[in-house]
Formats: sequence, structure tokens, C-alpha cells
Amino acid sequence: MAWTKWSYMDHWVTRTPQGPVRPDFNRAYMDRYLKQLAAAGFKGFDTFFFTLPTLAGMYGSLAGFEARLREVGMEKITGVFTAYPSATKHTSPHDRDTHDRIFADSERTVQQLDGLAVENFIVMPTSTHFQTEPVTDDKIKAIADLWSRVGAMTLRHGMKTTCHFEFWGAIRTREQLDLFFRYSDPEAVFFFCDTAQHTIAGVDPVEMFRDYRDRCSGFHFKDTHTVDPGELYRTPPDPEAMAPGVDRWFYEMGTEGGLVDFPALMREIVTSGYDGWLTVEHDKADTHGGSYAEATCVAKWYIDTVLADAEAAARKELTAR
Repeated sequence: MAWTKWSYMDHWVTRTPQGPVRPDFNRAYMDRYLKQLAAAGFKGFDTFFFTLPTLAGMYGSLAGFEARLREVGMEKITGVFTAYPSATKHTSPHDRDTHDRIFADSERTVQQLDGLAVENFIVMPTSTHFQTEPVTDDKIKAIADLWSRVGAMTLRHGMKTTCHFEFWGAIRTREQLDLFFRYSDPEAVFFFCDTAQHTIAGVDPVEMFRDYRDRCSGFHFKDTHTVDPGELYRTPPDPEAMAPGVDRWFYEMGTEGGLVDFPALMREIVTSGYDGWLTVEHDKADTHGGSYAEATCVAKWYIDTVLADAEAAARKELTAR
């Protein structure tokens, strides 16, 4: 049986007479966007915390937006992403003095989702590396304590707080990741596996999932052609867009030169018994004239052929045991 719980991360930019914009600037464009995702076979929708008021206003409420998802053939909002990439005196996850503010922000976001079936409150747990360094054990402990506190709160609202790590964040190496998960509450803090971000940072996402599968609550499936060649993660102010010598970090599954072993990951997912959502993410897919629509179709072709074969082989092996 082919995997059916595929969701899509809301990075899409669409071309309009006003130029390239996010589709949520207009109800008609937003509906077209959702219908394209549904036609490609996506059932879930991941989005950002800052889009929630726009979607609520456009569809009358977030429940109204979720109803529209069902009308076009999707199911629900599966995850909401929040982050504090820029460290400030008010919001810096490594600074305990800012934790009350971040907790309050998180609680307000989660309260907007009450009554919906959102599963993941996805957090980028740190600010940029260059604004956090030196990255010490004490800072990692402070970050872990913050998200353990938030995680306990989101569980009361029926959502898992799950940590999504960037290659340019303060926690990026395997040693730092292990320390974070050791310090954080395993009952309240979960792992969200972004295949490209870990690969760029020199961390094998397949091994990472294998070791933390009991805490894994989701994935961003995207590829990369580059492992950080030497501290580009420290590039201010935005290593994803401004690192010298790298025009594009992220690619859709199915492009030549990709470094992520998605078939191996798919086999590992099946073998592990994980039965949650798998999310396709196309971050900056329009770089150098690219198209989000094209990237999405290429990725879905890869899902329906290469990953379907890997999944079928893994299920056959499980049955034979």
C-alpha cells in the first residue's frame, strides 16, 4: 500500500500581474494553489505562524480554511512552523531572560489552533549561529529547557512541539543535537527531520532518524547538492540566501546531483513503524527562474516512482520476516 499521508510546506510563490507573490494575497489565487496541491495528491498542509491571521481572515476563520482544504480534496493543517532566527533582547532562545516572552508567543499561536486537528507545533529551536556563538553546553541546556516548557503546554492543546534544525542555527552538529535531546524532556520535545538541512551540516538524516525515531514526529523532504564547505553557516545575516559561492542550497527530490538518500530513508521509515505525515518542502524553489509548480510535480513524480518502489520493497521484506 503506497504512503498516503503526504503534506506540503507552504513556501509557494506564484506569478501574477503584480509580479511573484505568495498565493495568500488573494482568495482566488489561494484556491488555485490548494487545488494544485490536491491534484498532485497532497493531503496535508503545513504553514507558518504568521500566515494564520491571513488565512483566518480570507476564509472567515481557521476552521473555515480547514473546511476549504477538505472541499478541494485535502484533509487538514498538519503543522505550524514558528521561529526566532534573529536574536534580540526580547526573543533569544539561548537567553533565559527571554523565555517568558517566547512561551507567551507560542501559547498565543497554539490557542489560535484550538479545535483543529493540527499535530505538530514545529519550532526552529535556536537563533542564527553567528548571533549565538560561542555555543556552550549551558546555552544548549537553556534552549532545551525553553522548548521542554513549551512542549508541555502544546501537549495540553493536543499538539507536539517538534524541533526542526537549520544548518545555520546554533545547534547543528551531531554532538550538539545529541546534547540537546539529552537535556530536553523526551515526553515533551520531539524531533522534526529536515533532510537537506542536516545533510548541509554534515549530519546523515537517515542515521539521525534511526537514532531518534521514537521522538520523530515529522519530516521535511527536500534535497541539497552541497555540504557546507567551511563555516558558511556563520554568514550574516542570512546564510541560506547570502553564503558566498553557493547560489542555491535546496533542491526538490529527483534532481541530478542530490545528496540525500531518500530511498534508504523511506525504507528506514517503513521498517521503524512510523505512520505520521511526510512533508515535501520546496524552499526557494524559484531561484534562478525555477518554478514551485514544476518543483512540486517533479517531487511528486519521485514519490510515486522511486519512493513507492522503496516503500514496497521495505514492506515486502517486513512481511517475509
